[in-house]
Amino acid sequence: MNINIKEILIRNVLVPTETKLDKKILETLQLLRRERVSIPIITISSNTFSKIAGIDEIKKQIENYIDERNLNVSILEVGSLGISSLEPIISVQLPGKSKIFFKQIDTDNIILILDGIFNNYIQQEYVLGQQKNEIHEPWEQVPFLDEIAYFNFQQRLILKQCGFIDVNSINEYIAFGGYQTFVKTINKNTPAEVCDIVEQSMLRGRGGEGYLTGKKWKIASSTPSQQKYLICNAGESDPGAFMERFLMESDPHKVIEGIAIAAYAIGAQKAFIYIESDYELAIERIKKAIDQSTDYGLLGHDIMGTGYNLEIIIKQGAGAYVCGEETALIKSIEGKRGKPHSKPPYPATKGLFEQPTVVNNVETLVNIPVILNKGAEWFKSIGTEDSKGTKVFSISGKVEYSGLVEVEMGTKIRDIIFRVAGGIRNNKRFKAIHIGGPSGGCLTEDHLDTPIDFESIMLVGASLGAASLIVLDEDNCIIDTVKYFMNYLQKESCGICIPCREGTRRMYEILENISKRPKDENGYATLQRFKGVMQLETLAEVLKDTSMCGLGRKAANPVLSTLKWFRDEYEEHIFERNCSAGVCQELRTFEIDVDACTGCTLCAKKCPTDAIFGTPKNVHFIVQDKCIGCGICFETCKFSAIISQ
Repeated sequence: MNINIKEILIRNVLVPTETKLDKKILETLQLLRRERVSIPIITISSNTFSKIAGIDEIKKQIENYIDERNLNVSILEVGSLGISSLEPIISVQLPGKSKIFFKQIDTDNIILILDGIFNNYIQQEYVLGQQKNEIHEPWEQVPFLDEIAYFNFQQRLILKQCGFIDVNSINEYIAFGGYQTFVKTINKNTPAEVCDIVEQSMLRGRGGEGYLTGKKWKIASSTPSQQKYLICNAGESDPGAFMERFLMESDPHKVIEGIAIAAYAIGAQKAFIYIESDYELAIERIKKAIDQSTDYGLLGHDIMGTGYNLEIIIKQGAGAYVCGEETALIKSIEGKRGKPHSKPPYPATKGLFEQPTVVNNVETLVNIPVILNKGAEWFKSIGTEDSKGTKVFSISGKVEYSGLVEVEMGTKIRDIIFRVAGGIRNNKRFKAIHIGGPSGGCLTEDHLDTPIDFESIMLVGASLGAASLIVLDEDNCIIDTVKYFMNYLQKESCGICIPCREGTRRMYEILENISKRPKDENGYATLQRFKGVMQLETLAEVLKDTSMCGLGRKAANPVLSTLKWFRDEYEEHIFERNCSAGVCQELRTFEIDVDACTGCTLCAKKCPTDAIFGTPKNVHFIVQDKCIGCGICFETCKFSAIISQ
């Protein structure tokens, strides 16, 4: 059966000889796309988010449910819809009925949900929505997915199939139109024509600086060489960013197709996927996609009889942040220490093994099949004047719905937070949004109407970078947030240049000093601390101007952006020795209200530093020199006798 489907797809879809498909082939494609189903189908959202939430145990429970009742039901693995805070998610499609999705599945509610659906009854409290399909009868009083705010405001071009398509099936990917663009391109377009189309589309690299992709390709393509390389940068070491992993886990064949077209365009016969070794599920799915594509003749020697050869190799990295910089990444693939070098020469002329090399990240590459299929002018019609197309963001922090969102370039920050992500949790006050990963910047409420595109974000002192959006509310401390990123950056610095190596470490030390209470600090130490604080902005500017690579030059962004927009919070920590958010533990002080204390001794027993003294049934006292501000006593006291200062 599989061989027949393979032949049907190759002869009638990938390399069609007939302009009109016969009824049998159309029915086969409908079955592969699950437009019609003869038996119930359950799809399980199998991805990193859902695995953390326990989807593997839920899958076993579903399999046992089916076996015990001797049901004829098919179970498929799909990727994520993107709304990670509602994982695990499953869908059930009954013959003749629309596919319905259920959210926040656990081992306690799965049996209840399945019992209901197989008896045409819906457990409304677990419903996410249903997929719109003109062929199937919709469920009553169940919203369609595209009517839900999270999906309604998005414009999904590259995430369109995520959460719907079987991640283990090349047949299904082809049935949905996959690889057709690649086969058509290598048969009808020259590499130069492909580069022209991508350049005309004005697609900019989605990994950092936003360099024009087509321009980079043309440089590599026109550089004489016996061997050229394409590198797909899937090494995503930024905390808060998970787009690359998501795309590889949820639509692996689209990643392969994008790589294949890009490699053809620049004349490369060998491509590398650089990926973190702990992305086990993504690696597994990409490997399977490569094997299936090779079996179908879409990779390997003489692809589809065109004479074009392509080998894709997976190279696993250790997850070093600096290897996000393309020259450091290239060194890592070569088996050397991952450290950047100054430019020029640029990788497009002298890269991997001294040969012309193009480095694009996953999101950039999955845009390629869309552009080649729809055309450059169509793609240019989306977005802003200088930032075309859509952009995928990972949004997390203090929002109702965290996950992956894809919106048109130029969308306002306010719309992403309050229309897509559901606003701030628990009706708290919005405080800031950190954009662009560790070397990004913080923006305030005054910037909520800023369009998200390369230029607008740079004008307000941040950068798209890794395109992670971390939302902070009134309970977050800006100093603590910046300190976290600077600690990360000083640990991840490759150490090759002094400004980055020493500058990030010194900035972290200064932030540490202003976020803790001095212990026996003398006059000289106080003077040194204030001198350090005064030098913080100057130090950040030096780091920005003199670091060797882009990562070092951007490392000052968290400090510079927050000094600009949140200077009052710095001054509060420095001069008042106070953290109004109550996050910086060593600036917190606690006292015992002598009128409210009953001498129950609970606080003394829980104190980790034995800073609380007193006898049973008598008033207790806190020795401030021993108190570390952990707040355990405050949380323990049942009589509200502990006062936080």
